[in-house]
Formats: sequence, C-alpha cells, structure tokens
Amino acid sequence: MRSREAVSNVIKAYDVRGVVGEDIDADFIRDVGAAFGRLMRNESAEQVVIGHDMRPSSPELARAFAEGVTSQGVNAVMIGLSSTDQLYFASGELDCPGAMFTASHNPAEYNGIKLCRSGARPVGQATGLADIIDMLVEGVPAYEGEAGAISERATLEAYGQYLRNLVDLSSIRHLKVAVDAANGMAGYTVPEVFKGLNLDIEDLYFELDGTFPNHEANPLDPKNLVDLQAFTPEVGADIGLAFDGDADRCFVVDELGQPVSPSAICAIVAQRYLERKPGSTIIHNLITSKTVPDIIREHGGTPVRTRVGHSFIKAQMAEHGAVFGGEHSAHYYFQEFFNADSGILAAMHVLAALGGQDKPLSELMAEYTRYAASGEINSKLDSAEAQAERAQAVLDAFADRAESVDELDGFTVELKGTPAWFNVRASNTEPLLRLNVEAPTQDEVDALVSEILAIIRA
Repeated sequence: MRSREAVSNVIKAYDVRGVVGEDIDADFIRDVGAAFGRLMRNESAEQVVIGHDMRPSSPELARAFAEGVTSQGVNAVMIGLSSTDQLYFASGELDCPGAMFTASHNPAEYNGIKLCRSGARPVGQATGLADIIDMLVEGVPAYEGEAGAISERATLEAYGQYLRNLVDLSSIRHLKVAVDAANGMAGYTVPEVFKGLNLDIEDLYFELDGTFPNHEANPLDPKNLVDLQAFTPEVGADIGLAFDGDADRCFVVDELGQPVSPSAICAIVAQRYLERKPGSTIIHNLITSKTVPDIIREHGGTPVRTRVGHSFIKAQMAEHGAVFGGEHSAHYYFQEFFNADSGILAAMHVLAALGGQDKPLSELMAEYTRYAASGEINSKLDSAEAQAERAQAVLDAFADRAESVDELDGFTVELKGTPAWFNVRASNTEPLLRLNVEAPTQDEVDALVSEILAIIRA
C-alpha cells in the first residue's frame, strides 16, 4: 500500500511529476496507467493515446503506463516521440484520452505525465487526479474482462499539416528564424512544422538529449535565454524562438536579442484573432500585463481574467467559447487547437505578424509593451503557515495604499492613483510564494519589489 502523502507529493495540481527512481518508477507508473485506464473506461473511452519526450526514462515509463491502461481493458495507441502539443493534437484528432510523458522544463532527473480526456480536455485535481490518488492509495481494482491491445501510430506529419492550415504563412516576406530547442522536443517538431515555408531556420541545440547538456530547457529562467540572445543577432536572424523541453511553451527574442514579454505575445495574437473574428472573447490569466485586456478592448473583444494554470484556462476557454487564451508563462491556448496550448502555433502567429509588414520585431512589439514588469520572483518558505503569515503581512503593509484587493488566485492589489499592481500567490507545486509586479516605470517596479520582498523574506 502507498501512503496518501507520498502519492500526493507526486500527483500535483495539474499533472504527475517526480524524480525517477525516487518518487516514480515503472511499477508506480503502471499503476497510474491502470487507474487512468479504469477512470477513462468508466467514461466509455475505448483507447488512450500515449506520447513521450526525449528523456532517457520516458520510453520505459510510457510502456509501463500502456501496460496499466490495457490491464483495464482499454487499448493503448503509442505515438512515440512527441511534443506535448503534438499529443494534444492526437487526442483531438482521435477523440480519445491522452497521456504525455514529460517533466517539461524540470531538470533531467525528473519525469512525469500530463493527462487529458478526449479532445485534449484537461485532467486536474478536481477532474480526475484526486480519483487516481484514491485508487493508488487503496489499490486499483482488478478488471475481469479482456485486456486491451497496444498499437503504434505516426502523427508528426499530420500534426505539422494541421498547424500550417491554421496560420497562413504562404505570403509573408522571407524571414530568418533562430530557434533554440534546448535539446528538447522542438528539435523534432520544428523541422516538420516549418517545412516548405519561406523561412531560413538557424538551429541551436536541436539534438534530442534529455540530459540537457547545454542548458536547462526552461526559457522562463533568464539564464537559459542567454545563448539565443547572443545567437539571434550573430546569425542576423529576424526573430529568435526558445522552447521548453516538451515544446508546449515558446519564448521570443527580437532581432537585437532582447526578450519579448509573453504578455506582448498574448496581445498581438489576441489582436490577430479579433481582426479575423470581431467581438470574440479572449482569456488571460491575472499575471499577464494590463496591456493584454487593454488591447483586447481596443479591438472590440471581451477579455476574461482567470487564475493561473492550464486546467483553469482550458475550462474557461470552453465555458466562454473563447478563441484564444494566454498566460504570463508563455502558455498560449487556441480554440481551433482543441482549446489546448501550443508554443509553436503561437510562434507561427508572431511570424505571420512580423512577415506581413516591414518593421523589425523590436519596433513591431513596442506598441504591445506599455508597462514595466518584474517577471515572476519566487521566495522559498518552509510551510503553508509561513506562506500565509508572510502574505498577510504584505496585505497589512499595503492596506492604506490599496485601491482594491481580489483573491482570485492568491491576492492581487491594485494601488491608488496609479496603474501599478502586484500579485502574491502560493505555488501549486513547490513551497514558494510567487510575486509579480507591474507599474508604469521600471523604477516604480523596482521600488515595489524591494518593499514587498523585504516583507516576504523577513
């Protein structure tokens, strides 16, 4: 029997993730597969599609998961090497649940699973993961019927064609594109998706290597963008793209090697959709810049603000019939891509915008960057009690200066007499308090960050 605490440490708010050989192994994953297979069979699913990234442990774990799924009378369709959004495509096209083996941007010793229902619909704590935890703790009931079968299916070519049909890049000017795949799955998907387009690809770290010999596949950390920032102007590229390990997130640098805010990417993609589909609803999480809802309203759309996390965003996408959704962490969601997130699809929209006019990217994006921002700053605290105490201390310190406070996700404080705001929230997966600040100038951001961190880290 497994303890609930041990299982809950691995099955988190949105996915399954842990250190291979310590937190997870093939036996554990086989049982997760059986629990997921049983859950999906009870929802009348006949098959589960399974993909994996390039981490050394991924093929073995994916196979163990398939054995668990088939032990519950459900078929397993193995698509092999895959980006996470390629797995979502397969789930959507085959209209069946899916499992992607990846630990995304985590270091090499980690692995995990991102699960979805048919049509790439999310599976979170409230929509299945809690049930899986219960089964792993209590024991997965045996299935008395016939076992399912394991088959293989190629999806890369169809995935690439599907994306090219969503964004017309046939008439853009010629662009040179620098791409840092970070030895992750973008090295596998980018050549296929960009095949035949009017693009010259300058590749950096395209060799699939789940030990990440060059740098971690986490472009949210500025140190992992340094190589692309140097490489892009060095090769004379018009734009640089950096992907995380499973290639569902994409970060952008301009021709000068300067990072482009994910909020600015949200804004320009939102504008493109509103030009095609006037009056549409666009989702943005509460950490994105105020520029995003400003741009949406200015172009006749309806912004809907939601909490952080893909399961929440996808649920809001479906509930509101939104055409697009964006997060500060460079997750971008598309109605026409099963409400799922795709880094390379967001990149294609930016390429279409850039290649459809003559300005360099630095000039094009300037109008979508109206405020200064801190980026996400993490502070490690030992317990939930300490997090709550420090968060309350911040609220108390700003009580007289707050225009408003909301608690959609942690708390967001809008300050009196200025567009400045900040958010403090606890991580769903780590013992961290996360701080985000936005203000009209960098000096104002820096002053707020210093004041708030002094309280949090006291």
